[in-house]
Amino acid sequence: MTAASELRYFPSSDGDLAYVDTGAGDPVVLLHSGYVDHRLFEAQIPVLAEHHRVIAPDVRGHGFSANATAPFRWADDLAALLRHLDAGPAVLVGVSMGGAIATDTVLEHPDLVRAVVPCGASTSEFQYTDPWYREIQDEYARTLGAGDLDGWLTAFLRVVPGPHRTPDDIDPDILRRLREMALHTMSKHHAGEKDWHVPVTGTWERVPKIDVPVLTVNGSLEPADLTGEAERLARAVRDGRSVTIEGAGHYTCLEQPETFNRVLLDFLAGL
Repeated sequence: MTAASELRYFPSSDGDLAYVDTGAGDPVVLLHSGYVDHRLFEAQIPVLAEHHRVIAPDVRGHGFSANATAPFRWADDLAALLRHLDAGPAVLVGVSMGGAIATDTVLEHPDLVRAVVPCGASTSEFQYTDPWYREIQDEYARTLGAGDLDGWLTAFLRVVPGPHRTPDDIDPDILRRLREMALHTMSKHHAGEKDWHVPVTGTWERVPKIDVPVLTVNGSLEPADLTGEAERLARAVRDGRSVTIEGAGHYTCLEQPETFNRVLLDFLAGL
């Protein structure tokens, strides 16, 4: 795990936002999934940093970053960080929620983005159609509303194997790491607190205007609606393609790190 001394902090207009900034070269930004933090990319940061400048933030309300006390959008937070670091245009790589933030950022701040790699994601206006995934979303809402952290954590970890496996099929160390990060983020919040996040809207109607390369990455064991939305995104842009990583679910970077890294490095080499 990243040592606290390696983290830097950007003094945003609403609290300090944590990030890792390492390596040198063309910038690559790694955006984590919901409820966790930059440590999701432990297997990616040192590999990418051999030839690139790697920036891995904790998005607002997650990890070591400040919670919101006023309306905000994650895409705007990222844009402010990149401008602060003079790090644009950058390649944005995001998993799940992070992938949606990456796509939203190229729509809202195209001058800061060189390419986009959403993994298990499309835009932030993703529609959950798979019954299995909708059940988990409903469980999130029920358990969080009731302050049932154990129940919420059980639902959260169900996402890791996807609908075709159980948590018993997953490397226990992956579950341990995700559990640790999720509990750290959840400890920053309380039931009933105000949600200050402002969604980005009108995304799908603007997707065809994206004029940078887009690579969507999905695990072969993810729910069909996640893969379908990612492929829809890749088809809708001028320069889009899709890759499927076999034997992985939603967290391809954790389950198949070497394959994930190779796919990402090949994409970066072609830019």
